[in-house]
Amino acid sequence: MLGGFCVMAQTNTAEKAPKKEGKSKGILAHFALGGHLPAGDLSNRFGINGALGAGTEFITSHNWVFGLEGAFLFGSKTKEDPLAILRTPSGDIIGNDRAIATVRLQQRGLYIGAVIGKLITFDDSREGLRLTFGAGWTQHHIQILDDARTAAQLTGDYRKGYDRLTGGPALQQFVGWQHVGYGKDVSWLIGLEVNQGITNTLRDWDFTEMRKLDGTRLDLRFGVRAAFTLPFYTGYAREIYY
Repeated sequence: MLGGFCVMAQTNTAEKAPKKEGKSKGILAHFALGGHLPAGDLSNRFGINGALGAGTEFITSHNWVFGLEGAFLFGSKTKEDPLAILRTPSGDIIGNDRAIATVRLQQRGLYIGAVIGKLITFDDSREGLRLTFGAGWTQHHIQILDDARTAAQLTGDYRKGYDRLTGGPALQQFVGWQHVGYGKDVSWLIGLEVNQGITNTLRDWDFTEMRKLDGTRLDLRFGVRAAFTLPFYTGYAREIYY
C-alpha cells in the first residue's frame, strides 16, 4: 500500500462488484477473430480474408479508450498470377527434378495501428455502443508455397520478385457492441469494421511484369470482428476488480 492506493484481485462472486460499474480506470486486452470482403484495388488481387488479432487499451473512468491493435490477415483465394512467366502453355511449373511442381498461392498480410474511441453506455453498467477510429500501417503479399521445394525459380531472394509485397498507411473504423464485466462476468465485443489503405509496391522489380509496379493503390476491407476481452482494473481497494 502506498498513500492509500493498492491493487487487489476479486476472489469472490459477483455480489462484491461495485453498485455502479464502469467507473474504474483499467487496461483491456483483446483477442479477436474476424473476416473481410476486399474492395478497391485489393479485390483485384485477393478474395475473402480471415483475420486473427489482438490489442491492448487503456479505458478511462468516462469510458474513453486509447490503445494499440493489430491483426494477421490470411486468405486462400488469389486472383492475380505472379508466376505466369514461369508456367508452361498448360499452366504447370516444372521443378528441378523435371516433374510438375506443386505450387500454391495464398494471401498474407497485417494491420497494426493506434486506436482511440468511446464506449457509449446507457445505464450504470459498462456495456454499450463502441465507436473507435484507428490509424496505422497495412501490408499484404502473395504467399508462394512450394511444398516440395523443387522450383529453383522460387527460392531465396528470387521469391521476392513474385510476391508483390505492398504496404502503406491505413485508417480503420469500428462500430459495434461491447460488454466489459467484473469478476467472472465474461467481457466481449462484436461489430463491423472498415479499413482503408493507401499503398504502394515495396519491391523494386516484378519478374512477371518485367518492371516495378508503380502507382498508388486504394486497398479496402469491409468486415466483422468479434473479440474476447480481459479487463484489468485499477483504483482504490474498495473499487478494484479484474
